[in-house]
Amino acid sequence: MRAVLQRVTRASVTVAGEVVGAVERPGLLALVAATHADGPAQVEAMARKIAELRILRDELSVSDVGAPVLVVSQFTLYGQTRKGRRPSWSDAAPGPVAEPLVDGVVAALRGRGVEVATGVFGAAMEVELVNDGPFTVVVDV
Repeated sequence: MRAVLQRVTRASVTVAGEVVGAVERPGLLALVAATHADGPAQVEAMARKIAELRILRDELSVSDVGAPVLVVSQFTLYGQTRKGRRPSWSDAAPGPVAEPLVDGVVAALRGRGVEVATGVFGAAMEVELVNDGPFTVVVDV
């Protein structure tokens, strides 16, 4: 699994003109993608990283301060651009494989007591955020 974690002061995701998920206070926006080989171990490892990485202000974690997380699926994180001008998406897991894995990350975060908002898997989403720092990291598990 791969995630891009952005420390935010607020973030939201809109589908068809309706806000479907938002964090209205400092926390994280987690753009999450799955690849073909991912399974339960990667889901748990990703949830642990999102919850425990000390990337909030004062080197604290989501778990330390009870910060919210907005999780948005984003298969394009596995886009390959080494050859040509058109990205290849072959490393990204197909929707029927990826959706339960991303849902698993959400469930594992909630199981840790994390407040989680989400986008809508496979939908055309508009993501708005105020990046705090700016601070962005890529996590591979």
